[in-house]
Amino acid sequence: MLNDPLFIAAAIASLIVLAILLLGIGSFAKGGEFNRRNANKFMRWRIYAQFAAVVLIVGFAYLRSGG
Repeated sequence: MLNDPLFIAAAIASLIVLAILLLGIGSFAKGGEFNRRNANKFMRWRIYAQFAAVVLIVGFAYLRSGG
């Protein structure tokens, strides 16, 4: 599985989603002007990255099942 480029892309996409999520949670916890300016931007980035990750994961599962 680690030799499959689609698996690696899906794993990297999932880690990017995690990083954006942690950045948003940290910003929310700290509060202040930075959070007010960027909270919605972080949420949009997370949604887009999460969509890409889900597409990659579903594509990987479909291709591995013999689809």
